[in-house]
Amino acid sequence: MANGLLTADLALRLSQSAAVVLGHRRAAAGRRPVAVVARDPRVSGEFISSAVEAGLASSGVDVYDAGVLPTPAAAFLVADIDADFGVMISASHNPAPDNGIKFLGRGGHKLDDSVEDEIEAQMGQAPVLPTGDQVGRIKRFSDAEDRYVVHLLQSLGEVSLKGLKIVLDCAHGAASGCSPEAFAAAGAEVIVIGADPDGLNINDDYGSTHLQNLQEAVISHAADLGIAHDGDADRCLAVDHTGEIIDGDQIMGVLALALKEAGGLNDDTLVVTVMSNLGLKLGMAKAGINLVETAVGDRYVLEGMRAGGFNLGGEQSGHVIFSDYATTGDGVLTGLQLAARVAATGRSLRELADESMTRLPQVLINVAGVDKARVKSHEVVQAAVAAVEARLGESGRVLLRPSGTEPVVRVMIEAETADLARAEAEALADVVKAELAL
Repeated sequence: MANGLLTADLALRLSQSAAVVLGHRRAAAGRRPVAVVARDPRVSGEFISSAVEAGLASSGVDVYDAGVLPTPAAAFLVADIDADFGVMISASHNPAPDNGIKFLGRGGHKLDDSVEDEIEAQMGQAPVLPTGDQVGRIKRFSDAEDRYVVHLLQSLGEVSLKGLKIVLDCAHGAASGCSPEAFAAAGAEVIVIGADPDGLNINDDYGSTHLQNLQEAVISHAADLGIAHDGDADRCLAVDHTGEIIDGDQIMGVLALALKEAGGLNDDTLVVTVMSNLGLKLGMAKAGINLVETAVGDRYVLEGMRAGGFNLGGEQSGHVIFSDYATTGDGVLTGLQLAARVAATGRSLRELADESMTRLPQVLINVAGVDKARVKSHEVVQAAVAAVEARLGESGRVLLRPSGTEPVVRVMIEAETADLARAEAEALADVVKAELAL
């Protein structure tokens, strides 16, 4: 929480450490390091960004202040101006009181764990504090948003969104300016909701975690589709013309088919996490597209993409990565590409989603109060998993995993019917609770 764990003092010291590790140690010889700083519109971002920029400039880094922009915009700009690194101040889909600081390496890439460890270690050392003309300068990045929007539009090639009516829900977040601008410039008729940030209302009943307003707006405006971003716009979920939700799996399915049809899907492969619906795997197999599964988290998706040279991947949450155009998930880019597929085919988003996959009912139960470290090795628990897998056969799936962020074990079951999935999930959760109780 801002001014809780994350104070201005911490932001300044962290930035001074990053200036050494990402700037001075990695900048070209004889050149002052350069950093891009951006933030989402939550009120605490104002003082945190000031502290970050003060820390960087005091340590001899020239700062380009990009103001309020999405996380993927910050990543793009780092690469676009060949900056040494970037800083994004955001708490993504979290409520307004929260905030965070994310560092991006050269080229706009996320940092490896080892580099993050270097920054943390550097915080225990004295800061580098040059004087005179060696201190950094802070400059307003005046054309930052324009550069990003032009980049987004270039990704569409010759496709126009003319004739489409699209509702955009910007979550009162970082995309409130650039997303409507990009969709309108691409030719769409745009109805905008959730685009009046006041510093306190980010993600409040709007955006990809609260889709009801978007669903209602799409129906009331008789729109072709709706697009929802989260607070820092690195995600995208959608709503079809009937008001039904199109999740990240369905979005990836639609886009994978489009890329394969155009001959642009590297090795005919899509990278997803283990949480993606089995229906996506079955749908992609039918279309001749392979799935590579990774652990949960966009960083693991990125690792899988880089390792195999793949160019499309993402998560069920709507965090979709087009490595041809971006180094991280980009909700505005994803929304534009999805709308472009609708425009290019003349088919509804519902038709395209149904063609890509049939969602199997999925039930997720979080089991608390258990020893999550033993879940993969406990014989009784693993025998119970095997029994469920045998009963479901190829028409279902079992996923049992310890949470990486919470003291719980996640039990996920997919089956042909919701009732069957619920029954099997509850039964397996009971076994986990009984066998692994603390």
